[in-house]
Amino acid sequence: MKATCDIVLEFDDAEKVKTVMQCVKVDDFNFVRSSASGKRLEAHIDSKSVSSLLHTLDDYLACISVAEKIVE
Repeated sequence: MKATCDIVLEFDDAEKVKTVMQCVKVDDFNFVRSSASGKRLEAHIDSKSVSSLLHTLDDYLACISVAEKIVE
């Protein structure tokens, strides 16, 4: 079974979005496709199973959280 997830995160300003995205994009590989659009960070995650999707989503959001704290 294939599982997918789309995430939209809104930040205070576009510059912060670009910086956070650059920090986490290194780890995207072929699991996550992320892009910046104004104040929004958009990500699409593809996975082979629900459990794998949850693991990838957990890792991605943890990386976003760390990057956001560093940027602030």
